[in-house]
Amino acid sequence: MSALHIKKGSTKHSAYNLRPNFSDVQERHTITILVENEPGVLARVIGLFSGRGYNIDSLTVAEVDHTGHLSRITIVTTGTPQVIEQIKAQLGRIVPVHDVTDLTVAGPSVERELAIVKVVGEGDKRVEALRLADIFRAKVVDSTLNSFIFEITGAPDKIDAFADLMRPLGLSKIARTGVAALLRGE
Repeated sequence: MSALHIKKGSTKHSAYNLRPNFSDVQERHTITILVENEPGVLARVIGLFSGRGYNIDSLTVAEVDHTGHLSRITIVTTGTPQVIEQIKAQLGRIVPVHDVTDLTVAGPSVERELAIVKVVGEGDKRVEALRLADIFRAKVVDSTLNSFIFEITGAPDKIDAFADLMRPLGLSKIARTGVAALLRGE
């Protein structure tokens, strides 16, 4: 059998099939889930992801209606369109779930994240860290003679860019809240 021989019906490695298989394209989706605020609900939602091998890139949970005892779970995940549809369908079948919304397809949305970033440095690096923080509208929330802790909010890519610029200046620790998101408009 030659090295160029391909099993009949298999076009994955064929030079004639150079177009990407769109069912294999990974997409990032932000999904919000409105649930009853009761013990075990988060574990069931997370269990759905872990049991099927789905990854969670970001996770936030908070009670949004104290009188109705409702919480909003916001999950950012990545998968093929088929996997995303499967996730949404399975989430909708969990009993205490009231609503599942894929913000990525539902329309324009606002995504924000909070991070606190510790930068340790002296001299010019300290001055440069302050200059960059001003450009990114990050606030100094703590300062010592050799470190700053900055608070920054914004889209996840803004937080990533800020962290990337702070690394050579002495970024020592970062804590992130995860994405909070809502649909825009009505």
